[in-house]
Amino acid sequence: MNVGNTTVDCKNLSYKPDPEFTGFSTLQVADDLQVNIKKKADALNLSMSEVNVTGLQGDQQYQCVLEKIESNAIICKIKGEPGAVTAVDSLIINYGYLTKTLESQNPLMYLYILVAVILLLVLAAVVGVIAHRKSQRKINEKMNKQLEMLESNIRRDIRQGFVDLQTEKSDLIDNVGAIPFLDYKHFALKIFFPEAGPLSAVMIRDIGEDSVQTTVDEKCAAFAVLIRDKQFLSCFVHALEEQKNFNIKDKCTVASLLTLALHGDLLYLTEVMEDLLQSLMDQSSNANPKLLLRRTESIVEKLLTNWMSICLYGFLRESVGQPLFLLVSALTQQISKGPVDSVTEKALYTLSEDWLLCQAQDFDALKLKVVFAVGTGGEVSEPLEVNALTCDTVKQVKEKILQTFQRKFGFPYTQQFRDIEIEYEKEGKFVMLQEVDETSEIRGHVTMLNTLKHYQVGDGACIKVITTRVHAPLKSQNSVTDDENFSIKYFHMVDPDVETDLSKHPEKKALKFKEMYLTKLLSTKVAVHSFVETLFKSIWGLPNSRAPLAVKYFFDFLDVQGERKKISDPDVLHIWKTNSLPLRFWVNILKNPDFVFSDMVKTPHLDGCLSVIAQAFMDSFSLAEQHLDKYSPTNKLLYAKDIPQYKQEVKSYYKIVKDQPSISSQELKLFLQDESKKHQNEFNESAALRELYKYMLRYFSEISQKLEQTDAPARLIEDMHNVKELFDNMKRSGWS
Repeated sequence: MNVGNTTVDCKNLSYKPDPEFTGFSTLQVADDLQVNIKKKADALNLSMSEVNVTGLQGDQQYQCVLEKIESNAIICKIKGEPGAVTAVDSLIINYGYLTKTLESQNPLMYLYILVAVILLLVLAAVVGVIAHRKSQRKINEKMNKQLEMLESNIRRDIRQGFVDLQTEKSDLIDNVGAIPFLDYKHFALKIFFPEAGPLSAVMIRDIGEDSVQTTVDEKCAAFAVLIRDKQFLSCFVHALEEQKNFNIKDKCTVASLLTLALHGDLLYLTEVMEDLLQSLMDQSSNANPKLLLRRTESIVEKLLTNWMSICLYGFLRESVGQPLFLLVSALTQQISKGPVDSVTEKALYTLSEDWLLCQAQDFDALKLKVVFAVGTGGEVSEPLEVNALTCDTVKQVKEKILQTFQRKFGFPYTQQFRDIEIEYEKEGKFVMLQEVDETSEIRGHVTMLNTLKHYQVGDGACIKVITTRVHAPLKSQNSVTDDENFSIKYFHMVDPDVETDLSKHPEKKALKFKEMYLTKLLSTKVAVHSFVETLFKSIWGLPNSRAPLAVKYFFDFLDVQGERKKISDPDVLHIWKTNSLPLRFWVNILKNPDFVFSDMVKTPHLDGCLSVIAQAFMDSFSLAEQHLDKYSPTNKLLYAKDIPQYKQEVKSYYKIVKDQPSISSQELKLFLQDESKKHQNEFNESAALRELYKYMLRYFSEISQKLEQTDAPARLIEDMHNVKELFDNMKRSGWS
C-alpha cells in the first residue's frame, strides 16, 4: 500500500472513525487564554502536526498553539498581551482534510433559560394556587349546602320522630268482629308437629269423620294395649333415648305420636308424664337443677309441651285469645301506617331494630275510595275508605284493601288475593295498576316496583277492585314476587346495589342513619303498649281468682318434687315453673299466633315485633337483674322500664297459685276425662299407633333388652312379639 511517497506492507489493516469534538471551554492563564477542547475518547493517537486550531473573536482570528493532545481532550493556548484576548466566540479545528467549527457555550444563556423556567414555574404555581382556592371555595360552598340540607333533614326527621312519639295515641281498632280461632285439632297438630310435614296430615280425620265412632284394627288395638302398660312404655321411652341415632327430631315425633295415641286417656298420659319427669330429675346428668326443662332434649319435655297445650286450650280461647288477636291486629295496623319495603320487608314502624327501614323516602298518607265491581254490567258497590301511602306498591294496596274490608265487615272478601286486580279512575277512565309494566323505572339490571306515586294517584282517588275470574279479558299478570330471583331483580325503597347517576335521584343523596329512626321503635311501642299489657295480664291473671286447673296441678307437682329432692332454694322452683309454662307454652303462642288463628299471615317484620314482645315476656319471669347501658340491644332497652313492674306481678302470680287450695285427684280426673271426651274421634289414633310401631320395630332388640334389665314380666316381651307378628301378618297379606 502506498502512503505518500512510501510503500508499506499491509498485514493488519484497521479502520477507525473520525474524531468527534463536542465543545470547548476557556481559561485565562496569565496573559494567555487557555482553550480546553472536549472530544469523545478514541484510539487515533493524533499528533500535533495533524491538528490545527484557530480561535475567532468577532472578525479577529487567533492561532491557538497546541500544548497537549489526549484521547478525550486537546489543550492549546492563544498567546497575547495582557487582557488582549479574554474569550473566543468559536473555534475552527482542521484535522487531515476535515474542518470542524465549535461554537462557544455561553453560561449566561443557560442562566437566562434557568431563570425563565423558574419564573414560569412560579407563575404556574401562583395560577394553580388561585385556581385551587377558587375550586376549593366552590367545593366548600357546595359541601356546606349539602351539610345544611343534611342537617335540615336530620332535624326534620328527629323532630318528626319526637312529634310522633308525643302525639302517638292508641287509635287502633279494637273491634275486629268474630275472632277466627283454629279448631282444636288443627291447633293441636301445629303444636305437636310445628314443621307441618306429611305426618301431621294423616293424624286428623277428614270433615264428617270426626263425629263417627271408628274401630281400631286388631294389630293397632294390640299395640294400644301394650303401650298402656306403664312399665313397657317407660322401658320403650328409655330404650329409644339411649340410642345415639335417635335424635331430637325423633324424640319430638315420638312424644307427639304418644300424645295422639293416648289422647283418649289423658289421665294415663298424665301419670306416664309424671313418672318420666321424676326419672329425668333423678338422672345424674341433671346435677344442676336450674337447667331442668330449659330445652326440649327428651321425649318427656316435648310431652309436657303437648300436655300443657291440651289442658290450656280452653283457657287460651276464653281468656287470652282475644287480647292476642287484638295485639296482632294492632301491630299490623301500626306497621301499615308507615312505609314497608316490599322486597326487604323492612318497616319504618316496628319494634325490632333488625327490621327497621332506614331508607324510607318522603311519603304522604292517602284516603282512597275503593269500590268493588259487582257482576259484569259495570255496577259497583258503595265506596269503602282505605288508608294507603304514596309509597305503597300495587301489591301492598291490594293487601290494605282486603284487610280494611275484613276489619269493617268482620269477614274476609269473597275472592282471594290472587283473583283480584285494581284500577285507578283517571280522567273518567280506569287505568289498570300493575306491579311492573313498561313504564317502570329501571336502574342497571334492577327494576323498581310501581307505587301509587308512580301512577300519580292522589288523595281521595277512586280505586275499583275487579275479580279476574269474572272479567276474563282483564286476566292479571303473575305476581313478580313468585320469581325466585325477586329480591335480585326488583327493588322498592331500599337502594339497589348498582351504579347509578345520583344527579337524577337527588333524594338518594341524603345519608340515612339508623339511630335517627330509633324513636320509631318507641312510638310503635307506645301505640301498642296497652294491647301488650292487656295480653300479659290475661296470661298471668286469675279469672274468678283461680288459676287454670292444669297450671295449679302441675305447679303443685313441681313443689312436691322439690321437697322430694330436698331443694331449699326457692329460685329453683321459680325456674322450674317458668321453664314449664311460660317458656314451654306461652312463648310459643306469642311468637306463633298463626298456631291459634286461621288465615293469619305472619310476615317477617310482624315476626320481628312478636319476638321483641316475647323477649319482654320472658324477661318478666327472669330472676336475674338486668344491667343495661347504651350498648345494650334495643329490644332489651325498649321494655326496660316496664320489666320491674312485670316481675312483681309474676312473683305475685306464682305466690297466689301456690296459696290456692290443692287440686284433688278426683277434680283432675274429671277435668282430664272431660278434655278427652270433648275431642273424641278427632284424631286418627290408628295412624299414630302405626307410626309408633315403626320405632318399636326399629329398636325391637334394644327395647327387649331394656325390659329384661328392669325385670319386667315375661308377658310384656311376649306381647311385643305378638304385636310384631300381627303387623308382619298384615304386611304379608298386603293390607294394613
